[in-house]
Amino acid sequence: MRPFTTLAAVIFLLVAAGHLVRLILGWAAVLNGIPIPLWVSGVGAVVPALLAVMLFREARKSKAGS
Repeated sequence: MRPFTTLAAVIFLLVAAGHLVRLILGWAAVLNGIPIPLWVSGVGAVVPALLAVMLFREARKSKAGS
């Protein structure tokens, strides 16, 4: 796996984990005075997690094909 691919996948996983923690603990988030609903963190946990999985799968395929 290339270093950039690994780094990108890890960053996506960290973002997903941060959103998941906010979702589980119910932390409030306010951006410029506007409260951000918790469901946004649900999407924010699923999308980067899927992107990380896709990166890991792509890296595995490219390594097997080499």
